[in-house]
Amino acid sequence: MRSDKNLKETVIEQTKATGVLPCIKLHARCDFLAYAQAMYDGGARVIEVTMTTPGVLEAIEAISSEFKNRLFVAAGTVLDPSTAREVILHGGSLIVSPAVNTEVIATANRYGVPVYSGAFTATECLTAIEAGATMVKVFPAQLGGPQYMTNLRMVFPQINLIPSGGISLDNAAEFIRCGACAVSGARTFMNPEKIAEEGLGWITVQVARYIKLIQEAKQNLPELP
Repeated sequence: MRSDKNLKETVIEQTKATGVLPCIKLHARCDFLAYAQAMYDGGARVIEVTMTTPGVLEAIEAISSEFKNRLFVAAGTVLDPSTAREVILHGGSLIVSPAVNTEVIATANRYGVPVYSGAFTATECLTAIEAGATMVKVFPAQLGGPQYMTNLRMVFPQINLIPSGGISLDNAAEFIRCGACAVSGARTFMNPEKIAEEGLGWITVQVARYIKLIQEAKQNLPELP
């Protein structure tokens, strides 16, 4: 079992404080620490590495060891409880799934690790909440748009929503104003063309831009109906 009793509270707090959950998604092994450092330098304190990325378990272990409690690393695209357990045993601080899987949620809770469950419909959101999800990652968010966050919060005012899929600098602030607590994505923070042109410093700048944009949006939030 995990000994850090306040892990859930800390990860939630850091996710909300920065307003971003940037994702490392690569198609080949690389220096994951460099990517994690670039996101950390931009202000991220919780990041995600997808299970579709080669060497992901070793990456999670390395990042967790290097950054200790300064940067919390999640495993994304977790589809089954055995994978969730492997992630936790390799030092993962958060489980992220693209859809509702109650067994994945139960495994994360059993080990005292927060879990952000993917969901889209009201029924899926309710299922995730009742199963014990820490937050709900609305995916794909572009299908509903920012106003969809308001609609979900109207019936689930207690829910923490993180839209993912189709997030951009043009709509991130609106998602926050409509009730999201943070935004997430892979290409949002990992554009291969931009990184090839400008290096990993592009990631640092991108993360910082999103955090600034989101903090400004949170300063004068409208009262949700």
